[in-house]
Amino acid sequence: MFDWFASLIVYQTLGLSEDSAWGSALHFFVMDTTLIFFLLVVVIYVMGLLRALMSPERVRAYVRGKPPWLARTLAITLGGVTPFCSCSSVPLFIGFVEAGVPLGVTFSFLIASPMINEIAVVLLAGILGWEMALMYVAAGVVVAWVGGIVMQAFRPERWVEDYVWKIQMGESQPAPVDKSWRGRNRFAIAEVKEIVGRIWKWVVIGIAVGAAFHGFVPGDWVTTYLGEQGNWWAVPGAVLIGIPLYANATGIIPVAEAMLGKGAAVGTTLAFMMSVAALSLPELLILRKVIRWPGLALFAGVLAVAFVLVGWSFNLLT
Repeated sequence: MFDWFASLIVYQTLGLSEDSAWGSALHFFVMDTTLIFFLLVVVIYVMGLLRALMSPERVRAYVRGKPPWLARTLAITLGGVTPFCSCSSVPLFIGFVEAGVPLGVTFSFLIASPMINEIAVVLLAGILGWEMALMYVAAGVVVAWVGGIVMQAFRPERWVEDYVWKIQMGESQPAPVDKSWRGRNRFAIAEVKEIVGRIWKWVVIGIAVGAAFHGFVPGDWVTTYLGEQGNWWAVPGAVLIGIPLYANATGIIPVAEAMLGKGAAVGTTLAFMMSVAALSLPELLILRKVIRWPGLALFAGVLAVAFVLVGWSFNLLT
């Protein structure tokens, strides 16, 4: 129905040709905008009903005191199902440190949280298919797991700002939660307003970039430089291009859709998505508030290498 609506607006109402660059780009923009925001509202509302009892304090409580392997598993799982993005990284980092959670586990959470979430998975499945969604999630879990272990091996405690160790957050009692259907409904609606209000502009920008890519970038160019002809530098180039960009996993999906539609290799596209979602410059600047530059450089380097390896691996396998 979204394709039909876009065709009605672009081809019938506006009279643009299906074969023109503007017609193709605008059709992509209208269809993806309506589809993605429809899915956003529905998925965020449903997950809000289920997540009404979740909070950063509960996340810390789940992870505290567990064996390293179990703590890392819980951290990555919670990172994938909680709505915390890079803007929440500073208080969560402080909270995890204060709770005695190993920093390697904390870094696994910081990698998984912005990169993997149920909204992105549903959008990926709905737009690109479940196979692509499962590939992205599997790669994200591996990167979060291995990245946290590598960071822990370098003893990152020495790079944490001194004030973080001095903060005593205490054990504040969580606010009473309204467990009734009406209370959960209010929470879910508030989640929709808060999350959509925070990310809508980045989603629209991502759709616009994807539409421009879809309509105006020649397919032959994409196949030649981003395809599967053995261009080893395509994956590192995609990672480097993604670092200055700012978008969450939801906002970058339309760009990935356009890239794949034009013939870009799967691994190159995955590496680009991960770079934008988990290694963006704004997130690094936020993390700088709690991690000194050497630790931040190591964190960025570990992720960049991991994303390149993921991209190369999937390009070989697909």
